[in-house]
Formats: sequence, structure tokens, C-alpha cells
Amino acid sequence: MAKILGTSLQAADQVALLRTLGLLLQIGLTMFAADTFGLSLQMEPLVHVLVLEVLYLSLTLALRKPLFAKERGLFIALSLDTLFWISWLHFSGGATNAFISLLLLPIALAAVTLPIWAPWALTAISTLAYSLMIFTVPESPMQHHGMDMSSHYLGMWFNFVISALVMTTSVALITKRMRRQDAQLAYMREGQLRQEQLLALGTASAQMAHQLATPLSSLRLLLDEVKEDMSGTSITVVEMETALGRCEHTLTELRLATESIRDRRQRPQKIAELVDGLKQKTLLLMPQTELNWLFTCAPEQLAEQSILTDMSLTPAIMALIENAARASVETLGAPQVDISLDIAPSEAQIYLQIRDYGAGIAPSLLPQLGTLLIESPKGLGVALLLSHASLERLGAELILANHPQGGTVAQIRFTILKDKAASLSPKTKAADGVRS
Repeated sequence: MAKILGTSLQAADQVALLRTLGLLLQIGLTMFAADTFGLSLQMEPLVHVLVLEVLYLSLTLALRKPLFAKERGLFIALSLDTLFWISWLHFSGGATNAFISLLLLPIALAAVTLPIWAPWALTAISTLAYSLMIFTVPESPMQHHGMDMSSHYLGMWFNFVISALVMTTSVALITKRMRRQDAQLAYMREGQLRQEQLLALGTASAQMAHQLATPLSSLRLLLDEVKEDMSGTSITVVEMETALGRCEHTLTELRLATESIRDRRQRPQKIAELVDGLKQKTLLLMPQTELNWLFTCAPEQLAEQSILTDMSLTPAIMALIENAARASVETLGAPQVDISLDIAPSEAQIYLQIRDYGAGIAPSLLPQLGTLLIESPKGLGVALLLSHASLERLGAELILANHPQGGTVAQIRFTILKDKAASLSPKTKAADGVRS
């Protein structure tokens, strides 16, 4: 974001420089080169026009950063520049002024910096003004040493129209294509950065998993020896065994997920199976969490519809549920999470929404969560980054939004698999917001 803002401010400074040079050119031609280029000056109105233009340009230069931050502000500034150019031309010879082609300058700036409608609007204004000036030129300037110059001035007008049309079409389209390519390059750079972060996290996770295997085995042996030496059952030993079993279970799943991702083993899975697996996981790993399941579809639809999955899907969803439970605890004091499931066969989409009752997410962080590591008081968003990457690999889409009644909603959009062939090349449909 900072890079984009810096680029826009740099462009604003370049536009301001060109506008300043245009004003200096007007003053130089008026004061020093009128006789050289045969300008018919009307000094009294020209002085008023130049004074107003100096004041206007000084104001817009002082306010160029907030003014040019929006397309509307830049378009208004270029429109007023065009009107000042028209006024200066009108009082310095009109259509007979050899510098009337400088009306193309605001059009060129608009074609490069603004959407395609802006140069078309400035072209219409400039062409209309040029046409009025050429049809209101007195008869005397049309005669030069006995020669009829009307065809010459008409040719200048026609050349101006062609040049303006070239700028509003070719230049504007080339600029639009370059902007699209810059956006694609920026997206690719972000994707590469995300892949580098994921690779680093995967490498660190594999190393830690390898290092944890031996200590966990040693702890299991020590715990078994403690149980044998004890005559009765201790609550502490039971809790230790539960925690150790969870660690062993997580480590086993990590190994299986790693092998699945490495071998690209993906398979279709019924929605009902996925839901049952999530319920079992939450009961095993999060027994204190209050989960409220809401199904807006018939049970037979859950048994019929399938999505593309692998070993990383369930951990990715579980990470979102754990984040939601943790956020609810901070606000309510209890881990409460709402999970809703909706199937839209007409859209070939399945919507899984996970809502917490926390404080919500700052709007400035919403566009970045799940795509980059974001430093915050609660962590770096590693779980969201990994969940987003796992879902994206399966053709699903993760959308985060603040709930109107408080808390955060994490919506996952799956693509329904129609047949076995579809599981090999799933197609996703674009969506614009969180389904309400």
C-alpha cells in the first residue's frame, strides 16, 4: 500500500511539473515572443487570465497530494487547465495561434493518468472550443499577403482532431494495458512472497516435527513407567496422557498431511463425511468449545454433494475454529463458535461459515489477513496464512469479514464436484462478498 501511495505521489509531482511548464510557456510567449510568432494579443484580458492562472496553479500545487489522490480531483484540475489554455488562446489569436496544439497537453496527461472517459471528455471540450474559435476568426487574419489561409487553418483543425483521437484511443488503451500488466506483476510478486513464506514455514515445521518425534517417544515411555510404578490412577497422570496423546495425534497428522501434499493426493469427499470429521475433531481436541451447528440444507444434500479434499483440509478448518474459539473467550469468557453450512446447487458452491463473538478485525488488516504474515498483538496470522494456502490449493476460497452484530465471519467457498473427472480439474466461480 505504501508503495502504491508513493507511486501516486510521484505521478502527482510529474503532472504538477508539466502544468507549471505550460504556464511558464504561456507567460514567455506573451511577454517575449509574441512578435516572433505573430500572436495577436489582447493584453488587458490576457493579464487577468494569467494572474488567475498563477493563483489557481499555486493553490493546486500546494494541495496536489490530497487533490490528485482521487481521479476526480485530477480530472477537475486538468479541465480547469484546459479552460485556461482556451482563454489564453482566445486572447492571443484564437485559431490563428500557432501554439493551439498545446490543447493536446491536458488530453495527453488525462490519457496517461486517468480512465478512458477522462481524455474523451477533455477532447470534446477542446474540439468544441477550437471549432468555435475557427468559425469566429475575422476575415483579415484569413488573408496573408493576398493568400486565402482558411484552408490552412481548417487543415490545422483537422490535424488537431486526429491527434486528439489518437491520444484518446491508442495512448489510453496502451496505458490501460500497461496498468493491467503492472497489476498482474504486483499480484505475482505477492504470490511469490507468500510462497516463500509458506516454504519457510513448511521447512521449519518439518524440522520441528522431526525434532519432536524423539522427545515424545521418550515421554511416552516415561509416562508408562510412572503408571506402572503407581498403585492407583492419578488425575495428573490422566491429563498428562491426554495431552501427550494429542501431541502424538497431531504429529501423525502432520506427517500424513506432508506426504499427501508432497504426492498431491487429492480425492473427492462427501460433505457429510467432512462435517462428521470436524465434529469428531472438535470433541477430541476442543472439548470445552460450544459449537452451534446450523444447516440450511437438507441432510440428503450433504450425503450427495462432494468437494475436493486432501489431508490438509481438516487442519485448515480446525485452525479457523480454534481462532474463533480463542476470540470468543476474550470477549465472552467462553469458547462459543457458530458454524453454518449452505449448499447452492445452482451456483455449484458450498458455503461454510465460521463465526466468533470476539472484538472483530481492524478494517485495515482485513485485506491482508490470510495472504501475508501480519504482525499484531495476537500473533503473526500464521494459522490464517496456512489455512488460506491449503484452501486455495484445493480450489476453495477464504473470505474474512466482520459480522454486523459483532465478531468475525470466516467464509469458505467450495466448488461442488459434479463427477469424477471434475475432481481432477475443479473450476471455481468468482464471488464478490460474504454470503449473508
